[in-house]
Amino acid sequence: MDSDCRVKMDVAGPTAPREGHKSALKTLAACDVRWRGAAALLAVALCVAGVLCGALHFKVCPRNTRLRLVSFSDLQVNLRQISKSVRAAIHLEGEYNNGLSASVHWKTDVDQYHSEGGLKLKDNEIVIPHQGLYFVYSQASFRVSCHVDQDDQSGESPMVHLSYTVQRWSDSYSSSREDYETILNSVRTACEKNSRGDAQAQGKWFNAVYMGAVFHLNAGDRLKTVMDKKLLPDVNGDPGQTFFGVFAL
Repeated sequence: MDSDCRVKMDVAGPTAPREGHKSALKTLAACDVRWRGAAALLAVALCVAGVLCGALHFKVCPRNTRLRLVSFSDLQVNLRQISKSVRAAIHLEGEYNNGLSASVHWKTDVDQYHSEGGLKLKDNEIVIPHQGLYFVYSQASFRVSCHVDQDDQSGESPMVHLSYTVQRWSDSYSSSREDYETILNSVRTACEKNSRGDAQAQGKWFNAVYMGAVFHLNAGDRLKTVMDKKLLPDVNGDPGQTFFGVFAL
């Protein structure tokens, strides 16, 4: 097309400029017509291609995948589905309760408490909602005294030991509701009792016992904590000091 739209100028004689000018104008007009025709054909081709692509898209994609406005009710449904997919988790905080003889009292009315995915507290025990792998963890913090009177004849060990246990009940191995097995246990020596009158002996010793591990648990399994009765009054119930929790993996 470029070779057909060249303008030839003949300047051989005195009348050539006028005649050459007319010839050039005619050639340019013909080129303009050709270019407009080519542009129109290109536009038509693009339109046809767009229509074909659109037809192919709607033929391949099902109708229910077309874009539509999301209503508020749809958003609520999606949020419910997301909340249901959240992994099960529970976190409890504990304190001393003289009404319990072998465990701290686990509370659900504290800021750090949460329970999701079916995990719940019942009768001071965590109930597992469904079978799977779970991380079980717990910590007990103590304020103990290492001072002892000189005339103490109790015969107890001079060492102050902190013992803490998490136990599991499951109908997969026992039909008796009282048959628990130990899954976590820790014993730590806090201090040695003495009769000195200095501040170190008479003051409170702070110590914590933490345990955690992964277990395969069944639906309906129950988890509880066990502690020596004489240690219960020494439990530190301040926020973040004594806690018990489970989360699904």
